[in-house]
Amino acid sequence: MPEITLPLRTERLVLRRFEGRDLDTFHAYHSLPETARFLPGPAKSYTKSMESVGKYANFSFDKEGDWICLAIEAADGPGLLGEVVLKWVPGRGQAEVGWTLAPEARGQGYGSEAAAAVLDLGFGELAFHRIEARLDALNTASAALCERLGMRLEARHVDKWHYKGEWATELVYAILADEWHSR
Repeated sequence: MPEITLPLRTERLVLRRFEGRDLDTFHAYHSLPETARFLPGPAKSYTKSMESVGKYANFSFDKEGDWICLAIEAADGPGLLGEVVLKWVPGRGQAEVGWTLAPEARGQGYGSEAAAAVLDLGFGELAFHRIEARLDALNTASAALCERLGMRLEARHVDKWHYKGEWATELVYAILADEWHSR
């Protein structure tokens, strides 16, 4: 796997490794129930936020199971807006993408722009064949983001996950490298 060149830059964003200065902002939005709603665990404590930021700052991407989590920042000024994740999943040339945004960054196209940059990285430099996104069917904002990226809905797994005290239906969106490059 080639070395990942960071930061990634888009028209409006810089995607970079997490740094210690991101902790308070990260915790501010990850401690909110509305942010945790569609994430596997509960809202994060300050200690859990510290652990996450430390992990995200020191990732390696060498083998299946590894993942990168990049801080999303506006190109015209510092300040954490959210994060975008790319996980190398088992199976030749397979990956998964995901994102989380701070409330004030939602609805401005930052998630789409950051995810597109990570798909460019995944299908370009990293030469993945297929990248998917897995989400709760109630997460309509993320489903719409997948569709804006040109991902197709491939599966609907009814009552697939049991988390936060209830059953959730999982949607699987995906796109292939040749589809991404020809869009």
